[in-house]
Amino acid sequence: MTTLLRLATAGSVDDGKSTLVGRLLYDSKSVLADQFDAVERVSLDRGLESADLALLTDGLRSEREQGITIDVAYRYFATARRSFILADCPGHVQYTRNTVTGASTADVVVLLVDVRHGVQEQTRRHLAVASLLRVPHVIVVVNKIDLVDFDEATYVQVSGSVLEAARALGLHDVATIPVSALDGDNVVDPSTRTPWYDGPTLLDHLEQLSPVGDPINEPLRFPVQLVIRPQSAAGPEFRDYRGYAGQIASGVVTVGDHVTVQPAGRTTTVVGIDFAGEKLTEAFAPLSVTLRLADDLDIARGDLIVAASHAPNLTQDIDGTVAWLADAPLVPGIRVLVKHGTRTVRAMVRSIGGKLDLESAELQPAERLELNDIGHVTLRLAAPIPAEQYLSSRSTGAFLVVDAQDGGTLAAGMVGDALLDTRPVLSNSTAATVPA
Repeated sequence: MTTLLRLATAGSVDDGKSTLVGRLLYDSKSVLADQFDAVERVSLDRGLESADLALLTDGLRSEREQGITIDVAYRYFATARRSFILADCPGHVQYTRNTVTGASTADVVVLLVDVRHGVQEQTRRHLAVASLLRVPHVIVVVNKIDLVDFDEATYVQVSGSVLEAARALGLHDVATIPVSALDGDNVVDPSTRTPWYDGPTLLDHLEQLSPVGDPINEPLRFPVQLVIRPQSAAGPEFRDYRGYAGQIASGVVTVGDHVTVQPAGRTTTVVGIDFAGEKLTEAFAPLSVTLRLADDLDIARGDLIVAASHAPNLTQDIDGTVAWLADAPLVPGIRVLVKHGTRTVRAMVRSIGGKLDLESAELQPAERLELNDIGHVTLRLAAPIPAEQYLSSRSTGAFLVVDAQDGGTLAAGMVGDALLDTRPVLSNSTAATVPA
């Protein structure tokens, strides 16, 4: 049985993300013949001598016309050792919000750096996003090594700069690999043109990564999405049926378990679990199921069903880190909505604790947060929510800040002082040629 790995690409504009993804798919034999034929035809129509593999991921017409990635493109592929879900994220600063989306569920971020340009501001921003989102692994692809004649010294210098920036942001597991995405060097197959590099290829490293923390091992967290009420018109078996549908965010639920419904704090027992027309005795994350409870409680969309023995505390005050994704600035006093799981509550920004300086990797005083800034904020909520520290739970430690007027997403947030909770230690990686 192969294990699943979720990965997201990131990097500055024109670093070659889409080409790398296309090369990875093509060289791993994950592209259908008709897909490749279509890419070849489009490439020839543009006067190119060979297939532009970037077209395998840049699916939007506007992306193909501009030669850039705008939206997050998801691709699925598998090898004999592992299955992958890949999110190809944009590189432009204005699309940082898309990168946050793509990396939010990733097990590994593949960050591209053009060997000719080295560490850029967007490189530091994407490293910061990976650190804040607690992405377990980061692989830095030092791309276009062919354009510096496969020079080892240039690679070592760029790799050292990347690792220094990552260390300052508290990233733990960082590896660097010299690559030519255009020609395929060290993507799937080892390159004969980098004899000085004896580490794994990109695909080898992705296949060897150790499994990350399994949400099954965390306490039960079940956000209620829909209440299924008795429906006499659907037949006698549904006349007294009442269930609570949603996706298990973490943990395992078993018939007979004692659970607590928050924020009300009422405790009851699970008497049934329904899944796609079947009755289960047990279910686990990330299955979408319907739970039936022993007591007829007042439960609505937005409530959270949790393990009675591991119920999180309720709070109306959130100290958290946000990646600000809106054109209008964030200033103290504005009124917003906070979406936590399936629950949305009114809130006010009480204060801004500072913003991250991408050069120094330190929190600097700030009176506002501008587009793409990452900073610390304090929010006061109109009603309590069962928020947990993001460091201990990615499901109940994450939230969105939403515009109360038009419903647009303003920020992605993590509960806790993520900017202050960095651990400047890099683990030894077989692919990193520069020691931490």
